[in-house]
Amino acid sequence: MDAAWARAEQVAREDLVMFVNACFSCTGQREFYNDGRGQAVSIDFLHAYILGNYRRLYSRTLAAGINHFNQAQIILNLLATGAQTRPEDRREEGALIAMALRALPPQRAYRVLEVMRERRINNRRARAITRQYLAGRQDLNFDALKYRPKLRAAVAHGHLKLAGELNPFLFQGWRKRVYTTPLLETFRRAHYEQAAIFELPFTIAEGFARKHNIPRDVFLTRIQPRLTSAERLRLQGSAARVETSLAIDLGRTPLTKLALYVLSLKLDTRRERRAELHAALEQAATRTLRQASVPLGRVAAVLDNSYSASGSSEKRRRPLGVVLAAHYLLSALAREYRAFWTRPAEEPLFLEARGQTDLSTPLLDALEWKPDLVVVVSDGYDNDPPNAVAEVTRIFRTKLDPSRRTSIIHANPVFASELYAPRGIGAQVPTVGVRDAEDLPTVLGFARFAEGAAPLSELENYLAARVRRMLEPGQRPVQPVELTGEEEA
Repeated sequence: MDAAWARAEQVAREDLVMFVNACFSCTGQREFYNDGRGQAVSIDFLHAYILGNYRRLYSRTLAAGINHFNQAQIILNLLATGAQTRPEDRREEGALIAMALRALPPQRAYRVLEVMRERRINNRRARAITRQYLAGRQDLNFDALKYRPKLRAAVAHGHLKLAGELNPFLFQGWRKRVYTTPLLETFRRAHYEQAAIFELPFTIAEGFARKHNIPRDVFLTRIQPRLTSAERLRLQGSAARVETSLAIDLGRTPLTKLALYVLSLKLDTRRERRAELHAALEQAATRTLRQASVPLGRVAAVLDNSYSASGSSEKRRRPLGVVLAAHYLLSALAREYRAFWTRPAEEPLFLEARGQTDLSTPLLDALEWKPDLVVVVSDGYDNDPPNAVAEVTRIFRTKLDPSRRTSIIHANPVFASELYAPRGIGAQVPTVGVRDAEDLPTVLGFARFAEGAAPLSELENYLAARVRRMLEPGQRPVQPVELTGEEEA
């Protein structure tokens, strides 16, 4: 009986570790080696399996720092199956859903509400969550413009009545009346007046610019004051094509996004702006540390810049961007730091994705340096020669360092759909999934569970502690949605 119980606990721990790792790395998009369909099928299966077998831990995964794509999936699945929630878990589950939904970027949160309508999720808790989310939005007038179809779907699905002129605006159309709300009236006037276009959010104004045949360079120049930091970064290429410059504040750009921007620049441009870009990346890494500082000792990073790091058409250069960002972040985290690349470049800023993947050579060099921690950032496809890194880690662990004086962790930004997990680099090295380099402090703490040394109870305590931190009073108050009795189907 004890053996059967121990085996059941091991299976549960492995299932949950696999799921959390998948939720860090998978976004349902095409990868270098896998298409989007395979990614979607694999992650949907994992969600259904964990939801059906470990519902409480499934909901608590919302607090584990997973990516937005999987947070949205968990919210939808929990709301769709609310009748299966145990009475003692209803309060916590409702609070987690409400907090996670509010923390999502608005476009993702509104997409969740829109999918609720598509999937006909309309129980009492779903409607309460929708009301609570909309009540907490700072500017619903702005949302009514920028996310109009999604907001309209949510309001119609939940039979909600919004204050002021929002319901007429959403359902009767802009032609029906003159609005007293300035932003709504600006939207109405933009159909006839070019000047009104430049008072609207960029995504709305862009459509009007095409309607009024405003030249792209003129439009980008005049809409600049309305652009967000992310939009400025995203539009750099578009602006360059029409010989227009958009000012960007690199000092406020998140680390991984900044790394992706740097890699999108031509090599000559990177050389010309070397000092500026290097300083911006260091500054972004320092900002990340303020949010999640995990001081480290002597750290070696094995960084994969082989051709597969170029990503896919949907995630262009993302693995390489995560590698570059991880280099700067680990450099800031560690007391001593050295980087070992699969294809060494003149400088990290001048990285390009080239050649096959040889992880064993830089790993051997890293181990020779005798670090306290080795972090391997790679998609796990070691093919030059195949599986050499697995043999290196096996010999090192079993023969050279059985006492584990040196820790080795593999951080993988790519989900392998055929494995239902990020691809590992050998049985001796724990693999953790990452979406952005900013996830590294979180996944380094999670690595002990991936290694298999920690029992299921410790993993449960880890998730429970993260739930408490997520719902603690220091956060913006969210009244948990608690229902008595069985919810509507």
